[in-house]
Amino acid sequence: MYDLVVVGAGPYGLSIAAHAARAGLDVKVFGRPMASWLDHMPPGMFLKSEPWASNLSDPDGAHTLAAYAEALGTPSRHGVPVPVRFFAAYGLWFAGRAAPPADEREVVSVRPGPGGFVLTTADGEPVVARTVALAVGVMPFVDVPEALRGLPAELASHSSHHADLGRFAGRDVTVVGAGQAALETAALLAEQGTSVRVVARSSALNWNTLPPPLLRPLPERLRGPHTGLGCGWKNWLYAEAPGAFRRLPAATRARVFTSALGPAGAWWLRERFEGAVEVRLGERVAAAEPAGGGLRLGLAGADGARTHVETDHVIAATGFTPTLGRLGLLAPELRGSLATVDGSEGPEASGLFESSHPGLFLAGLLSAPSFGPSMRFVYGATYTAERLVRGVRRRLGASGGAPGLITQRAGAEKLPARGRPAEATP
Repeated sequence: MYDLVVVGAGPYGLSIAAHAARAGLDVKVFGRPMASWLDHMPPGMFLKSEPWASNLSDPDGAHTLAAYAEALGTPSRHGVPVPVRFFAAYGLWFAGRAAPPADEREVVSVRPGPGGFVLTTADGEPVVARTVALAVGVMPFVDVPEALRGLPAELASHSSHHADLGRFAGRDVTVVGAGQAALETAALLAEQGTSVRVVARSSALNWNTLPPPLLRPLPERLRGPHTGLGCGWKNWLYAEAPGAFRRLPAATRARVFTSALGPAGAWWLRERFEGAVEVRLGERVAAAEPAGGGLRLGLAGADGARTHVETDHVIAATGFTPTLGRLGLLAPELRGSLATVDGSEGPEASGLFESSHPGLFLAGLLSAPSFGPSMRFVYGATYTAERLVRGVRRRLGASGGAPGLITQRAGAEKLPARGRPAEATP
């Protein structure tokens, strides 16, 4: 029986595994390292986050993106966007040096079992663990507008379904959305000769501004401090104090989670996008039906006006929502027992990232309803890995497993009662 099984080998899963191994836990990682970044993002894409805000986390802080870039002789610089493929290669480098080897099989089921959990892999092997950390990334939580659901894949898709946009060269494509994924997908399509338009409900497109230098006079830094999620004190709260965010009223957290850091394009994309892509603002896709080998989209304006667009394919760049109903790998009895954040269908997590089911921990987007916007970005991996592994150690001690681990920490801490999520002061 493993002390901890980590489901997922992206930035959060690998970071948790690195911290767990250092803590002396018997840890098992399932998933192909960086699979989402390699399989679901086309060449030519870049990260929105700064290089210094894009690190995976190991206990020594030695395996940073800057360290990887320096090893290749290409130092990373503030204000210079990082190619997605470079970041994925960095993740593989991290996996090979800082984390235990990953078992690339898919976990298809997690259910309660004697002393913890029983996980089942795609080839049918059962694996037993005392605790489980779900670091499943974003792919289970794809959002597609209702009007596009059920359409065949040759006519409609989500932006995350494409590792290569080449199939759309010379065709007509409609992209739905106003965020970075929508705008960058549209720009890449236009640059390869695709006739492309963006349809968005918003009345205007928002663009991030060029980030100020890291070294600035003190008054400027006080007015707008740098954070891993952008400049400003509100972003500082989201980036640097997720534990404080978690203490906000549940209704406030739910509202902020759905509205903070809303759709916007990166500053470096604007010049490539404007003039190259048709934009239709203030409209939503109300209907879609196959027509003549393509699609006929019915668009509805805010004033109720209806128009139509003929297109070969529609790409929904409409994001991801972490709801329990989409977490199909959890056994129904386990999924149905989890507490949710009031006002959302997202799971509630303790201060140490433990769900309401003892021993089941949440990471990445799954923890965003509790800890806020930083969990939607790689930047949240360090905060998560350190505290989640602390929570696992507490849970193992509370359940009588791995007793020596708890005593390694300086100072005595009162363990939570058996059967209750472990809490912590951030």
